[in-house]
Amino acid sequence: MQPVKAISLKLCAVVLFIFMSALIKAASDEVPPGEAVFFRSFFAIPITVLWLLMLGQLCTGLRVKSVWGHVRRGVAGSVAVGMTFAGLSMLPLPEVTALSYTSSLLIVIFAALFLGEQVGIFRISAVCIGLAGVLVILTPKLSVFGAAPVDKIEVIGAIVVLIGATCAAFAQITIRKLVQTEHPAAIAFYFSVTATVLSLLTAPFGWIWPDGWMAFQLVMAGVLGGVAQIFLTLSYRYGDASVVAPFDYASMLFALAIGYFVFDEMPTIPMLIGAAMISAAGIAIVLREHHLGLKRGRARAVRTPEG
Repeated sequence: MQPVKAISLKLCAVVLFIFMSALIKAASDEVPPGEAVFFRSFFAIPITVLWLLMLGQLCTGLRVKSVWGHVRRGVAGSVAVGMTFAGLSMLPLPEVTALSYTSSLLIVIFAALFLGEQVGIFRISAVCIGLAGVLVILTPKLSVFGAAPVDKIEVIGAIVVLIGATCAAFAQITIRKLVQTEHPAAIAFYFSVTATVLSLLTAPFGWIWPDGWMAFQLVMAGVLGGVAQIFLTLSYRYGDASVVAPFDYASMLFALAIGYFVFDEMPTIPMLIGAAMISAAGIAIVLREHHLGLKRGRARAVRTPEG
């Protein structure tokens, strides 16, 4: 194990994923979410193929044993990405990032429901704390509790992002089964293919022809997403999940910085408190799973920014 190298790769992946989200957000006023998913997925495919060619594993890396497993993962992941991208057009970048962390909490619940995993009081308590953090973020948006009138766009945005987080959690549960028989590169590759195909179905609903600069932003989002996926995979190769996984939450720092300096988004106190609660709960769950000997490294290595 090389923990320093693993952490460095993970931080690089986190930064690239946030830059990818920022590029999508910058184009979100004009580009529909479905079209953004297309660019994100289609231009990540060559990156994955090139990586496998460099490893000499193109044939073995793309073999499939569980077709329907890839289909389920692809559909759930595609919806998760689409919902997250839609949320970026309605909410500040840090808020979308914080609400997306909900997926790590829901994974615990889904693992108990669908995989039969035993979940003890520690992880149940962590999930409850994390969900309470979600409520802290959402409460100011509801006029019943907040001083300002309710902003329907922000409420819809929050709901959309939470739906995306739910789909992302389901995708992760599917990945936990897939990694038992499938190459991690195959999981990432066929997800990108599925998302590309599904995104094309949204073309009749308002796709635009992007100008040169916007097209460049969208293509770069796909390229950055593909490169980030490789860095993410490699980070779990060089370090234990318990060492690497908590650095997922470093994305909040970069989201806050980009949101403030690029999009002029000022974080609110409830958002910061809620994000801290969700992050603390997620980190606690990761450390507890490591303590219990739950080996999740390979599953986390193929996570996408739905994630």
